[in-house]
Amino acid sequence: QVQLMESGGGAVQAGGSLRLSCAYSGDVSNKYCLGWFRQNPGGKREAVAKIDSDGRGPAYTESVKGRFTISQDNAKTTLYLQMSNLTSEDTAMYYCAANTETSACWSAAWVLSREFSWWGQGTQVIVSS
Repeated sequence: QVQLMESGGGAVQAGGSLRLSCAYSGDVSNKYCLGWFRQNPGGKREAVAKIDSDGRGPAYTESVKGRFTISQDNAKTTLYLQMSNLTSEDTAMYYCAANTETSACWSAAWVLSREFSWWGQGTQVIVSS
């Protein structure tokens, strides 16, 4: 069982930056796949980025490459998403998610929400133009 709680969302102007945090608790001896997803006002949910709990294998959806950076702290208790050069298209509810690390974390399947068992409640990001 992993518990996750996001923070750091808010309103920002286009071109601005935000850093989202996700405090998570789990067995530090386990390996987890950690991800960020978002759901836009139209209801579409998409994967944003993922990393494993050792900080390996960061990956991003195409639309955020070069603008977003996923990372975690050395204590393996907090996942981050640094977002820069934000646009109105980034407006969404952002969720962090976790799963016991499986081969899916290292394949294209990481973008599927069903590959993640545990989810936070979300933090809202609003980008105004």
